[in-house]
Amino acid sequence: MRYDQHTAVLLVRAADPPELPQDAIDRLHDAHLAHQAGLVEQGLVLATGPFLHPDDGLLRGFVVLSIAPDEARALFANDPAVRAGRLDARVTSWLVPEGNVRFEGVPMPRSMLEAAAGD
Repeated sequence: MRYDQHTAVLLVRAADPPELPQDAIDRLHDAHLAHQAGLVEQGLVLATGPFLHPDDGLLRGFVVLSIAPDEARALFANDPAVRAGRLDARVTSWLVPEGNVRFEGVPMPRSMLEAAAGD
């Protein structure tokens, strides 16, 4: 069997995130979304999105990329939420049977306001 290889990033809540006021958290979340949208616009991200109701409360999001793991590590080291110590990026290779998963190009929200608008 042949496999497609992708790079997957699990975004997890940092073990000891800094305490921030809610307005700072909101700005950081917007900066994180803008960073993700920028990666999508560059054609590097195949799929991305948040997790809801994870069992351990630590899993925050999942990203599938079309680049090598080392490149993904470098990109996510620059994610504002990772730089601020709110998220950790765990990078790995992901194998799926060839052609089993297809990705469609869809726009990404660049802010919480845009995400809430649903358009």
